[in-house]
Amino acid sequence: MKLQVTQENFNHALNSVARIADTHGTLPILANVLIKAEKNRLSVAATNLNIGITHFVGAKIESGGAITVPAGLLASFISSLPGGVIELELENKKLKITTDQYNSTINGISAEDFPVMPAIESGETLTFNAADLKKGLQQVAFTASSTDSRPVLSGVFFHSLEGKLFIVATDSSRLAEKTINVKVPKIELLVPASAMNDLLRILDDEVKEIKIVKDEQQALFSFGDVELVTRLIDSTYPNYKPLIPTKSSVKATLKRADLLNIVKVSSLFARETAGSITIEVNEADQNVKIKSLASQLGENNAQAPAKVAGSGSITLNSRFLIDGINAFSGEELVFSFNSNLEPVLLKDPKATDYVHVIMPLKA
Repeated sequence: MKLQVTQENFNHALNSVARIADTHGTLPILANVLIKAEKNRLSVAATNLNIGITHFVGAKIESGGAITVPAGLLASFISSLPGGVIELELENKKLKITTDQYNSTINGISAEDFPVMPAIESGETLTFNAADLKKGLQQVAFTASSTDSRPVLSGVFFHSLEGKLFIVATDSSRLAEKTINVKVPKIELLVPASAMNDLLRILDDEVKEIKIVKDEQQALFSFGDVELVTRLIDSTYPNYKPLIPTKSSVKATLKRADLLNIVKVSSLFARETAGSITIEVNEADQNVKIKSLASQLGENNAQAPAKVAGSGSITLNSRFLIDGINAFSGEELVFSFNSNLEPVLLKDPKATDYVHVIMPLKA
């Protein structure tokens, strides 16, 4: 293998794939990236056996070949080089990297030992607007469970209904649902949230379109010069619709920035109570009040003006509420609930494509 590639393109590809290399696994080769030269382009790939990312880069290929080298070392080294042309040459499982100022060698492991994610030979293909999908994942993926105690809750659920695509995630303490108005065939796809977070990390704003190809076990997300393959979660997603309130007896509409500010300040006094804050919605005063108490630090009371119908109080996890508020971008937010034992519903009064639900804590 012998080729020339620009530092900028090679560095971009390594940044896309190197983070998923498994440096703590039992297979040492999983800590490596696969460098492969063929047909006038260079491919850079990594996998942790559940997710695989391949980034293709234009290069001047003199001779083809492949090798795997430590992901962390290669990514750090290439990012430290000045811009310009880099020459890569493979000799006896050693990758020689040459520039005008540097001449370095990194020991590798044969590419034949590198595990490859099974190819999706055939399957259903879906095409989405990249900006819409990215926005939906940003609003939803963070609410999935971060543990594998219930694998079904560690996934992001894609499903279609009446010509619309729904993206959903929940960890049982909170739930988010995004609706995208796009005609799609009937689909049910449960993808690990970790894979969707990697997709968000490498998805550039310049990308216009994303294609998804799926079979029974895997899904391939492809855009531009990047391919991400992930194993699917083999489980039936719970019927989450009944968890989304359709009516509320207590409703407050206020500026999103105002609510975010009083919640953030109140959370500072809620560290002793695992982030617990009590929110009181008062129709008579037309405001939202938040109380937080820390026996060692003191207590805090904060309030913000609101348009209020109905009165009541509820206790929530402040971090979950901050995350939920940050998922919206509109100027105003509707905060509503029925009782202190039922979930809170957050929504934008001018948009119906996103809802966020947070379960209450015991007062």
